[in-house]
Amino acid sequence: MKIAVIRFSSLGDVAMTVPVLQTLLVQHPNVQLIVISRPAFQSLFEELPRTEFVGFDIDNEYKSVWKLAKIASEIKKWKPNAVADLHNVLRTKIIKFFFCFQNSRISTLNKGRTEKKKATRKFNKILVPLTSMHERYASVFAELGFPIQLEAKAFTKKPIKTIGFAPFAKYEEKMLPLNQSKELSKSLAEKGYRLYLFGGKTESEVLSEWENMHENIHSLAGKMNLKEELTAIKNVDVMISMDSANMHLASLVGTRTISVWGATHPFLGFLGYRQNIDDAVQIEELTCRPCSVFGNKPCFRNDLACVHGITIKSIEDKINS
Repeated sequence: MKIAVIRFSSLGDVAMTVPVLQTLLVQHPNVQLIVISRPAFQSLFEELPRTEFVGFDIDNEYKSVWKLAKIASEIKKWKPNAVADLHNVLRTKIIKFFFCFQNSRISTLNKGRTEKKKATRKFNKILVPLTSMHERYASVFAELGFPIQLEAKAFTKKPIKTIGFAPFAKYEEKMLPLNQSKELSKSLAEKGYRLYLFGGKTESEVLSEWENMHENIHSLAGKMNLKEELTAIKNVDVMISMDSANMHLASLVGTRTISVWGATHPFLGFLGYRQNIDDAVQIEELTCRPCSVFGNKPCFRNDLACVHGITIKSIEDKINS
């Protein structure tokens, strides 16, 4: 059985598919995968058996309907028996349309938009633990006839000597203020931890300055490709990350993560695979949280209390515990 798996979007969203695909391949040895995603994410799938990766620059080269038809044509060359849409947006719907005439089995992700809207509205919130994105991905394959039993066991805690810290996120609504992250870095280094800072090229200048605060601080920002970054995250004892891609990259390589949540909330289903919700740092008494699913909407209160109110001590307490 050959399944074409479609998932574009951001690095974190794509990374969340990997443990599900890995489990699928282990539990169903007759399955082969063709993964369709952004070219930059190929390293995420290199360790998967029976998997071919096809990258498309969806933002630049394949924006029109006819270009999306070309993607469908390329996918058809692999002769898949089924299509698993793990994205469920207009572009993937157009790609799937061109498979309707082949009697291909097609299954599409249910994002749970209604439940998430109730959890993020300003008034009368209904905030309860929702189905995780990993389980939602798994349900797509179950609909195709390949049920998956995901692993529930959390990562084992161990003595901590080295710490990875990714202080940035796409939106400030889910990012610890940089002055606090800087202070946290210095505090951890002074306590004897060897600290490695993670970020992109645009953040490398800021993090390079932090290196000067203490000899235990080392910036890796902008110095590695994705494959090298995964290796570096695997080699630290614990990771500190915002609700961002680094939490999911850490999950892929088995590194326990202290995750920081501001405008978003782990109940919405985006906690890293096998990560423990007890390792999440958040201000639970703020009734305005979560105000959005992805942290991309302005603060209801206009003061970002959800991130400004998180203390350095609360993060260090998680490490000390």
